[in-house]
Amino acid sequence: MQAWLLKIHRWVALVFALPLLVVIGSGLVLSFEPWLVTRAIQPSSVTADKLESLLKQYDPAGQARGLVFRSYDRTLTIGAGRGAGGTVVDFDSGRPLAGPSTMANVLVTTRRLHETFLLDLGWLVVASTVAMLALATLGVLMGLPRFSNTLSGWHKGMAWCLLPLIVLSPLTGLFIATGVTFVPSQPAPAAQQGPPLRLAEAVRIVARSHDLSGLAWLRPQGGGLRVRVVEGGEFRIYAVTRGGTQPTPRNWPRLWHEGNFAGGWSSLMNIVTSMAMLGLLGTGVTIWTLAAIRRRARQAERAATA
Repeated sequence: MQAWLLKIHRWVALVFALPLLVVIGSGLVLSFEPWLVTRAIQPSSVTADKLESLLKQYDPAGQARGLVFRSYDRTLTIGAGRGAGGTVVDFDSGRPLAGPSTMANVLVTTRRLHETFLLDLGWLVVASTVAMLALATLGVLMGLPRFSNTLSGWHKGMAWCLLPLIVLSPLTGLFIATGVTFVPSQPAPAAQQGPPLRLAEAVRIVARSHDLSGLAWLRPQGGGLRVRVVEGGEFRIYAVTRGGTQPTPRNWPRLWHEGNFAGGWSSLMNIVTSMAMLGLLGTGVTIWTLAAIRRRARQAERAATA
């Protein structure tokens, strides 16, 4: 049985080696994003007055529906909501920019690569995620390893020592892809009295109870306005109403998978996990390649002897 499990383990890894390399490699790059965001936050450096003045300058008609603030390059994007582009402004100088910074473009492109392979291949990402979980399960079913200072020993040592992280990373990714949040169903939001909140009004309301320097985005979501603010290293989402902000239930699969719950520490956790997964993929393929070379050499030797 163990021999069969080993064969299945190897073939699953070989079949999905390339997509796994892309998913894990892009995940490694994205693991740095929470650290980049949290370390660049300058408390009290973003005020409601400054945001309002930029909105009046670049959205005088009040048509914009969303804001995105990137602390690591100090830019504000005023646009129509999630993924709809918009006007990019240097927050400190107030000057318009041609587009997002190189760092922002790298992170956005890497996220698309991580989620769809840039080609609307989300199904392949999901299949690769399932393959990762299958590899971990097969490894556990093969039993406890004998640790040794060999390539195989390091492969098994990384897998067993970091097993919880190696399982939770693809598992939470699968939860995100399938819409599992573990958030209890909420009643439909009550209709707000009066006209819909404009962004400038929402900014003022958020500023009453939150430091806007931790602002990540403000946009329509779930039938109302939502704001994402970094507080104590955690990326929290609040509903914005005329009465103030209300915390929404935590989506733990997303917080864990993206490393958004403890600032630099959760970012480091994902970096270590991604590097371990790359190490497992690399050592696993190398072990198989060396075994194949030795097997062919033995076959050639037997043929020559015969």
